[in-house]
Amino acid sequence: MADGVADPDDAEMEASRAPLLDHLVELRQRLLVAVIALLIAFVGCFSFAQQIFVFLVEPFKTAIAAVHGPEAAKKGVELVNTHAFGFFFVQLHVALFAAIIVAFPVIAYQAYAFIAPGLYKRERAAAAPFLIAAPIMFLAGAAFVFYVAMPFALEFALKQEVNQGGVIIRYLPKVDEYFGLVTTLTLAFGFIFQVPVVLSLLARIGIVTAGMLRRLRRYAIVGIAAFSALVTPPDPISMMVMAVPVYGLYEISIWLVLLIEKARLKSEAKAAQEAA
Repeated sequence: MADGVADPDDAEMEASRAPLLDHLVELRQRLLVAVIALLIAFVGCFSFAQQIFVFLVEPFKTAIAAVHGPEAAKKGVELVNTHAFGFFFVQLHVALFAAIIVAFPVIAYQAYAFIAPGLYKRERAAAAPFLIAAPIMFLAGAAFVFYVAMPFALEFALKQEVNQGGVIIRYLPKVDEYFGLVTTLTLAFGFIFQVPVVLSLLARIGIVTAGMLRRLRRYAIVGIAAFSALVTPPDPISMMVMAVPVYGLYEISIWLVLLIEKARLKSEAKAAQEAA
């Protein structure tokens, strides 16, 4: 860059500078908007907490139908509440869980709007598509839990029931334990499904490459296995249900990073031709 010629990106960055106090005031305003959005969503979701919980029990009905037949599923699902205020607190947790999902677009936008002035224009352009992809992939992870992982894990639990020789063993989960399982798997898969988004973003800004991800594949497999064992029920089948799709996401990430690298090389070659 020639002396005296200002880079437009640097000029834009300088124009966005502000005193520390101004940044703190803006941070307080952004946090306030996010908290208000969360509170409004919480109040609204608490009004429908029972209906939301009933919806979350659908994977259990699916598992009962698969193990004991459709007629057994039509009779309903039996969960155990052992505390006077147990289900009330579960409803609070259900409302908070749903409120975080409902208010997430507002919270994410407030976070992005706060850090955006500190980014170059090209960095903002690179991040924008991923702001859309992130919630979509989170919902994809939640859908995978709801329609695949949860029914599979619950089928395994139901198949351990015993009714012979005068011995009856039934699987009757407590309401808080069931909700804990749903939220744990939903959050785990929701964040794990961000792997392609995060790695693609890092590739766009030049931090990771496809070759690097290939070299780290063996360590990724170990990490995926350890994480799956940590967040799933203590059986190898549930662990495999989580580990296999997560490893698939890692391989998809390598493919996406490779596409980004090819697009960058093509763009650089085109720019070199135009400069020549």
